Amino acid sequence: MLRFGRKKGSAVFCFLVFVLCFVIFAFAKRFGSRTKQWPTFKDPPTLIFKREDLQRIWKWEVNSGHYPSRYPKHPVSLTIQPNIPHPPKGKVLDESMSVSKPNPPHVAYPPRPIPGSVADLDVVMAHCDYGKRKYVRDCLEVLRVGAGLDNGKRVRRSKLEDWKYIYVEQPDNSTLSPRSFDDDDTSVDKFDSESGLVKKRGVEWEVPPLQLPEVTQYRPYHTLESYCDHESPRIFHMFWTGRFTDKPYLALLSFLFTQNLGLHKGAEHQKVCRPQFWMWINPGPAAAVPNPNARAQMYAELKESPWASPFLHPRFKDIIKFQLWNTTEQLDGIEELKNEWRTRDLFNSGGWVVNVPKKEKTTTGGAEGEADKTKDDMLNRAGSKSVSSYDRLSVILSDMARFILCHRYGGIYLDADTIFLRDWEELWGWKGAFAYRWSRLPRYNTAVLKLNKGSALGKFLFRSALKNNLDFHPMTVSRYTKDAYLEPLLLRLPDALFDSAWLNTEDYQMDRPPQPFFTNFEHFFETPSNSGAAPQALGFDGFFKGAYSYHFHNFWWKPFDPARNWPDLGPRFAAAERKARIELRKQGITRQATHTTANGAGANHAADANHNHSATHASTADELEDDQRDLSWATVLKRTFESYLRGERPNMYGEWLDWEG
Repeated sequence: MLRFGRKKGSAVFCFLVFVLCFVIFAFAKRFGSRTKQWPTFKDPPTLIFKREDLQRIWKWEVNSGHYPSRYPKHPVSLTIQPNIPHPPKGKVLDESMSVSKPNPPHVAYPPRPIPGSVADLDVVMAHCDYGKRKYVRDCLEVLRVGAGLDNGKRVRRSKLEDWKYIYVEQPDNSTLSPRSFDDDDTSVDKFDSESGLVKKRGVEWEVPPLQLPEVTQYRPYHTLESYCDHESPRIFHMFWTGRFTDKPYLALLSFLFTQNLGLHKGAEHQKVCRPQFWMWINPGPAAAVPNPNARAQMYAELKESPWASPFLHPRFKDIIKFQLWNTTEQLDGIEELKNEWRTRDLFNSGGWVVNVPKKEKTTTGGAEGEADKTKDDMLNRAGSKSVSSYDRLSVILSDMARFILCHRYGGIYLDADTIFLRDWEELWGWKGAFAYRWSRLPRYNTAVLKLNKGSALGKFLFRSALKNNLDFHPMTVSRYTKDAYLEPLLLRLPDALFDSAWLNTEDYQMDRPPQPFFTNFEHFFETPSNSGAAPQALGFDGFFKGAYSYHFHNFWWKPFDPARNWPDLGPRFAAAERKARIELRKQGITRQATHTTANGAGANHAADANHNHSATHASTADELEDDQRDLSWATVLKRTFESYLRGERPNMYGEWLDWEG
């Protein structure tokens, strides 16, 4: 009886718990407010377009050559995949056709990609996709071997045919041009039903249908009248708020060190399309409105800035351009937004809205109505100076700005905490759109974003964002494309290509990490002592070699080079260095770098050498600080790029900067 009684008591207890849960659930459903509904783990739908519009978007992008993949997709009832331009497997992927291979003994530096090269991103995905359990370490090896970046240093002897991912389209392959979809094309099933599509709650389907421009003609590189394709301009965009610092400075230096800009000796004989770098400056807080003199004031401040003024040198006038950002002008320049954006919340990030009172929308660059620079609240910040004073509004604004800039002008957007690590020639040759993976999650990170100028995909994204209260957070953009079955049109590249440390910082792939091994993004600035020998011993070649860029994830307030926190560019830019050092002295923030007593003589000798070097070109009387005994990766990269501009070394491809060209 005792045994039976225990069983009965347990059953009664479980029954009472079930009844209690049912009552709570019923009460919440009956009396809970509509604004606080029962929680769900599924994101609400964002879709506003019918199937026919989605089919038209797919057709437009495919016919324009913006889906260069050999893998068929079956979205929104596109039942037959058209012929997509891509290299026939085993034909033009020959190494002699894809990588400019120098002959021994000229193997000290890797070769530049051949102008007009195209990356076969299907191959890259096969070797690098985290969703297929691919390691970042292995991906980087494929990227550097396939591009010849290990030139003269290759030790792997196995068969590497499957690692070739760069090719050049040949005239005899002109049959690969994409087939056109006609209105009555049988490749598209015309369904009146929206079965399978889940519309955003509370809105109607978009009417009238999305207005699309004429299809862009796909033109291989060898058919272009000039070296550049004006339908696909090669423009790198970057967005910056507030005073120019060492962060955009290093981004521009890395651009000069890696890209094929025609600045080196002998470049006048090269036939190449030179990319441009457009640095967009938002002069004040994100919620402020520039005054009519903002452009002139921007250039005046750039000339006075020690970090920006070197890039105003006439040698860079055709490749580095500073542009004034004006939010109102840019939004009015987007056809899909201009008539309605004023009725939406401008600062919306993943549903988190910052309301800006009208009285706070002051004017920057003028005495009257100027933003209160003495306040350190969210509305008055122009740049992030510390963890506690993070400029959240400018981050939200930049989430939107990247889509506007790529859609209006074409090109690739990069966040300002990005450093170039190699030439992007073959990525320009790939005509589709892309962002990259949010670490382990199958979502976008738009810190790198390629979007075709005036594309159907861009129009879809703007209308979707408008009906979702101008939310351009990358997680929300991921929902736009997923809900509409358009994800393949915005390729989600592996983060290994642009953000190689991310998985390790979240404790993934710890068993086989890449080089260097960062478990925290801060290690870029403060490299742990147990791996502190690597930056100086390996240098630039030892930093995620194979990746196209590195994203250091904020840390705007940490200097790259604490002991030499100024532009160290030699006699040509001595005035900029002098100004930066005087400013540091006035601020009283010059940090005394520490060095070990065991090697004090060597450190003192290095400090004396540094002092003599600086005195020759800065003409300053103040003493230099000693270096730390171990230099961080950030310091080594900054000094590497600066030595190229000083004329002390060539760039990563063995080319010497020619100031007289």
